[in-house]
Formats: sequence, C-alpha cells, structure tokens
Amino acid sequence: MVSTTLPKSLFAVGIISALLIVPGCTQPVGDGNTISGSDLNKIEEDNKAKENYLVIDVRSPEEYNAGHVKHAINMPLNKLESRLSEIDSYKQKNIVTVCNTGKKSGKAQELLQKKGFEHVQNAAGVKDFAYTTMTKAKSVLGAQFAQLVKKGNATIIDFRDEKDYQQGHMKGALHATPDAVLSMLDQIPKDKPVLTYCYSGNRSFVGAHKLAEQGYDVTNAIDGTKEYAHYELVK
Repeated sequence: MVSTTLPKSLFAVGIISALLIVPGCTQPVGDGNTISGSDLNKIEEDNKAKENYLVIDVRSPEEYNAGHVKHAINMPLNKLESRLSEIDSYKQKNIVTVCNTGKKSGKAQELLQKKGFEHVQNAAGVKDFAYTTMTKAKSVLGAQFAQLVKKGNATIIDFRDEKDYQQGHMKGALHATPDAVLSMLDQIPKDKPVLTYCYSGNRSFVGAHKLAEQGYDVTNAIDGTKEYAHYELVK
C-alpha cells in the first residue's frame, strides 16, 4: 500500500508558500531596498503592473513639471512629512521614490520607512538613467484630483467609453478618445489647466501626454472612476 502522507519537509514548504501568496500583495521588483531604472521603466509601461506601485517624485515642482517618470506624483522632499496623510493608505503597498540622482529620494525613503511605510524602494535618478517613460503630463491621486475639479477653472476631459460618459461624468467634462483628442484642440483653451480621467488612469494618460506635448498644462488622475469612489458624476 502506498502512503499518502507527505514528508514533514514538503508539508512545511507548502505552508510557507501558501503564506507568501496572499491576495492583494505583490512582491516588489529589485532587492527590496532599491529598484533599477530599467525595472521601473518596465513597471510604468505595463498598465497592470503599475497598479501595484505608487511612484513619488520628490524633486521641486519646477523640476517635476519639466519632465518626470510616467504616473509619478509630485511630493517634494521638504513637504513630504507634512503630506503623509495623503498616502496613508499606501503603508502596506509598494512605493518607489525618485529624484535626479537618488540622494533626495533616498532621504525620502528613510523618512517613509520611519513613518511605518513597509515597502519603499529608491529608484535610479532621472539624471542617472535614461527613462523612456518621461512625460510632462502631471499625475495626482483621486482625492487631489477631485479637489482640482472643484476649483472650476479647468477643462475636464473624460476618456472613458461613450456609454459610460452618458451614464455619468464630471460636471462640464468633454468626451474624447486618445486617438481623437488632438482633433479637438479648438475646444481646449491653452490658457486653462486641463484635467483628464478614465477608469484607471491608463487611457486618460495617453490623451494627457499628447496634450502635454502640445504645450497644455495637464493633470491626469491615476485613480480612475473604478478606483476612487468619491468623484461627483452627473448626467
């Protein structure tokens, strides 16, 4: 008769493996403390992989606005500690800090770790690695995007499907597709900021990047309507 009892060593391996595979948790790329420019590039180019990371550019707003890694939000090092409440929900998620050379972002990493953020990696600086994901289209989290909308001084563009736009969109928002947005420039004044959104920030980023290349001041919501529940939508 063949025994069906697993050896204790194999049983232990199975238990450990099961514990490591926890829904909603993603092991960070890299050595756990740093991440290469190449790896960060790959993450930001992958619409699914980027959902598992929050990239924080800790340079000045002027440096950030001149060009930054795709989907990165801007939280300057000298204001980071006072703004930690904005990212409190990321304490157990993957965060990547980035700057010009890795020095400021290294300090930001240390600060975040001291404040209880568990998975923080420091990336190669934008002056040390030739990122192919650089853009002038700014990115913000959902709560900040909602505040920008409330100011009422921006052109808002919805990049979701037409049917979802018709069912409910942000007040005054235009509807566009990434392919057609450049044909709508006559409806988008350059003397006003532009706010873009979609379901998860991916499709709207494509449109935002195109507008930024045309000289528009564009901010994209990295938290789309499927990810942030407090947007006010109207028909």
